[in-house]
Amino acid sequence: MNDIIPTKELHITIDSLAAQISLPASKSISNRALILDALSYSPYDIENLADCDDTNVLVSALDSNSTTFDIGAAGTTMRFLTAFLSKTVGEWVITGSERMKQRPIKLLVDALNGLGARIEYLENDGYPPLKIVGSALVGGEIHLKGNVSSQYISALMMIAPCMLKGLKIVLEGKIISRPYINMTMQMMDEYGIDVDFLGNVIQIEPQEYQPIPYKVESDWSAASYWYEILSLVGKGGVFLKGLGENSYQGDSKVADLFEQLGVKTSYMEDGVLLSPIGDVTTRMEYDFTDEPDLTQTFAVTCCLKGIPFKFSGLETLKIKETDRIAALINELAKLGYVVYEPAESQLAWDGERCEPASPISIATYHDHRMAMAFAPAAMVTPIVIENPQVVTKSYPGFWGDFEKLSN
Repeated sequence: MNDIIPTKELHITIDSLAAQISLPASKSISNRALILDALSYSPYDIENLADCDDTNVLVSALDSNSTTFDIGAAGTTMRFLTAFLSKTVGEWVITGSERMKQRPIKLLVDALNGLGARIEYLENDGYPPLKIVGSALVGGEIHLKGNVSSQYISALMMIAPCMLKGLKIVLEGKIISRPYINMTMQMMDEYGIDVDFLGNVIQIEPQEYQPIPYKVESDWSAASYWYEILSLVGKGGVFLKGLGENSYQGDSKVADLFEQLGVKTSYMEDGVLLSPIGDVTTRMEYDFTDEPDLTQTFAVTCCLKGIPFKFSGLETLKIKETDRIAALINELAKLGYVVYEPAESQLAWDGERCEPASPISIATYHDHRMAMAFAPAAMVTPIVIENPQVVTKSYPGFWGDFEKLSN
């Protein structure tokens, strides 16, 4: 267990950046690989598996002889494990942190129960903890709104080949986080499963997984904070090891998007080199439907660089570790920026300023991305990050890497 550190005081002044960073492995890929490894009864160890809270919790659950699992704040693990256990013979209980007990899971539970699972709620209807009686699933056809979390869809997809009738998922309306669905489909293909994803329909016939050796690539979401840092410093460069140009991760889009904010990406044999470019946009507008986890990075960067913005496609942000839209509005106000929600699932800043807090103490809301997205503000003004240990959810070495900048 990590020691609880109540706050971290930060203020870093540098003229030019020169850093080489070994990023953590992708949490999204690691957690999918663990489920696919289990479904294929793989004898191989997964190479470069993420060492973070969400992944470690899933490893522990899959390796456990227990029938009760406390997955803490790990949302991906809650969703993937709920589906996995529903087709695994036995009686299981899965619970989590107080915040996890407030995060809805009814859509996934209803879908699974409709496919032959037996899942019931132990406390509040629609929320964990859950009791699961695992058995063979019949499968069939289900309809889901396309704007539900992609983790629900991925959880269903991965167990679909094990269903007696396979699975047809019809997605209705706008499909969000499509790259994460594509990631699941591409990884299932590597494990020998054919997935048809045409238009708004995902079709998966009954099939058998084939075990393979698997190596996880580095995390593009984690890379975004280094783009932010270089964008704010404006001089020097950063080399990020383990990233490649043809990534399964939707957040690799960060490389293109940060060109608007003054950072160029050069792809090398064993990573990417970030370097500053002179031109920056005077206003940024973007639909983050496919990359919601980048929103905090771009909101903070734009404010600190004085670039008005309007972001849309933020449907899933309110059911993340916290309501990220509300959290960004609250914490950016402490830095002196009047950010608002012009319409549902949008976030905007028109350049309006307010009196900053004194001292500036950034609440992190048990959300790793709040801590990491706001940390670079220390390049501009002294700040305090509350509960900084939340970064262990996805990037345990973040503070060690960040503090290298002042050495």
